[in-house]
Amino acid sequence: MRFLKYSAKRLALVVPQLLAVSIIVFFLVRLLPGDPAFLIAGQFATKERIADVRAQLGLDKPLYEQYLIYMRNVLHGDFGTSWRSSKPVVKDIAQRLPGTIELVVLSALLSILIGVPIGVLSAVRGKGLANKALFVYGMLAGSIPDFWLGLIFIFVFFSLLQWLPGPIGQLDPTVETPPTVTGMIVVDAALARDWEAFRSAVLHLALPVATLTVVYMSLIIKNVRSTVEEMIKSEFVEHARALGLSPLTRLRYALQNSLPPVVTVVGILVWFLLGGAVLVETVFAWGGLGQYAVEAVVNSDYAPLQAFVLLAAVFTMLVFLLVDLAYFMVDPRIRG
Repeated sequence: MRFLKYSAKRLALVVPQLLAVSIIVFFLVRLLPGDPAFLIAGQFATKERIADVRAQLGLDKPLYEQYLIYMRNVLHGDFGTSWRSSKPVVKDIAQRLPGTIELVVLSALLSILIGVPIGVLSAVRGKGLANKALFVYGMLAGSIPDFWLGLIFIFVFFSLLQWLPGPIGQLDPTVETPPTVTGMIVVDAALARDWEAFRSAVLHLALPVATLTVVYMSLIIKNVRSTVEEMIKSEFVEHARALGLSPLTRLRYALQNSLPPVVTVVGILVWFLLGGAVLVETVFAWGGLGQYAVEAVVNSDYAPLQAFVLLAAVFTMLVFLLVDLAYFMVDPRIRG
């Protein structure tokens, strides 16, 4: 019952947060340079034609009235139509979302599976050459733009070494796309046992996933190392040492008490990865939501941009809701 009450309190905050995000995004998007009516009508269109297009889009109405119409449509599942693709935004998102999920989930898993053990080993071993190397890596990873690193990876592994495919999307043009089940090509190819498509999809994933992992894994390593170091020096671990408990048991106690901060860092990591995917997808022509959002900004395509930000807000809230619930499970102080 306590878990359900705790979950209900967190869920109750989601609606007002989404409403606030929708208001902010709606009005900020309209401050972007460029007039979608002019872009749709064409550069040689007359003023009358542009005015007609603005009226068709509803841009001639007051902003508050446009917002009310927009929210009414959203509540009915209508996020508008992209003037570039001439398709409903919902269809565009459904087509592009699986590609972004592939990037974010795989990058997060690799960052956790590699970063957590490295952070723990670094904390246990203390000072040394490996720790100095990790410090340098952390400083570089925190200052290198992800899109720049992606370009370097393309230059080295595609242009020079020719080990991996170039930035041409999620699959080789000569490989047939497997039947759609999840929308994620790697998963769909495995389900269909299409190993040629599976191999091609994995190779195309390598560089963008490596880019995101290298840049954002440092967040996991640094926080795990500092948290475990603090726990190893804590009074309860010193007390366990005085009782004669084995080093492995003392490390287990330290790791158990390091879980709450690490859970928070994992949530922040996933949030950062979603933001990083925006430019990385553009660099690798990935065809996911990030590239979709960039194209919407460049072309003043209001509907896709608003939908992307709302979807990102929902994703962020769900991630931190899961973090809160994980806190409830691993931290007895909250349960009490």
